[in-house]
Amino acid sequence: MENRQPELVCLGELLIDFTPAGTSSGGMNLYERNPGGAPANVAVAAARLGLSAAFLGKVGADLHGRFLKAVLEREEVDCRGLVLDPESPTTLAFVELLPGGERDFAFHRKGCGDTRLRPDELPEDLIRRAKVLHVGTLSLTDEPACGATFRAVALAREAGATVSCDVNYRAPLWEAEGEFRAACAELLPKTDWLKVSEEEAAILTGETDPFRAGEILRKRYTLSHLAVTRGEKGAILDGVALPAFPARAVDATGAGDSFWGAYLYALLRGLPEPGRFACAAASCCVEKRGAIPAMPDREAVEARMKERGGLA
Repeated sequence: MENRQPELVCLGELLIDFTPAGTSSGGMNLYERNPGGAPANVAVAAARLGLSAAFLGKVGADLHGRFLKAVLEREEVDCRGLVLDPESPTTLAFVELLPGGERDFAFHRKGCGDTRLRPDELPEDLIRRAKVLHVGTLSLTDEPACGATFRAVALAREAGATVSCDVNYRAPLWEAEGEFRAACAELLPKTDWLKVSEEEAAILTGETDPFRAGEILRKRYTLSHLAVTRGEKGAILDGVALPAFPARAVDATGAGDSFWGAYLYALLRGLPEPGRFACAAASCCVEKRGAIPAMPDREAVEARMKERGGLA
């Protein structure tokens, strides 16, 4: 993998999701250590489908960071831009599963690796030669990671690459919604393809109807592609509603990232129904616990599409 030029370069957080895994004999909650982080999830989602992908970010040079790097390498994600920092711990997120597979999060992130990626640590040639640079808004919460994100976006745009963005809002990581909106207002004009949940679309636009919110975002930022994800209700892709594939939801962690990784794959491979392919991938993802461990391969996605009539 490391000798190939990645088509997709993802920048942002790589972390541990501690996911509920039952209770001990003493009645205490047990947690499973799962690799996660939205941009890393997208990189793995695309790589499992067959896209060459790289990940740029920072983790601690600790047992969690080494574990995460090994996971990405096993998934054949290029890790030349992953920094292991002996001076900062790896970010941790404890996940609470709610009814229907939805989640709540508690983060251990202050001063942690993903917030401390510096602009001078970016592998600039890797970014310049990519077809797509994918970033998320979580890396805008702190410096120097915020500056590194904007530097990467500038390099990609200068080289003519497509910039993809996931508006990933986690309330505990921002001082206020206004701060989040201001950061997005700076990044989204530099974005070509955007993924946003219907809740995040409402925060950004003040419009609760996801179709109208999506239209506002498309016009405001002149986006080439916009997906508004809606969980079990499916997605709205460039103004067109796409139904979700029926699934036995266990854990929704990473479902949106699975959707977007599959969508990026489908676009870059020229598949005829990229949105439907992405919805099928997300439905496979929610049937397993964790984010990266639940990402489906192309065989699983195509099997799901066959069940519902037709292949991409």
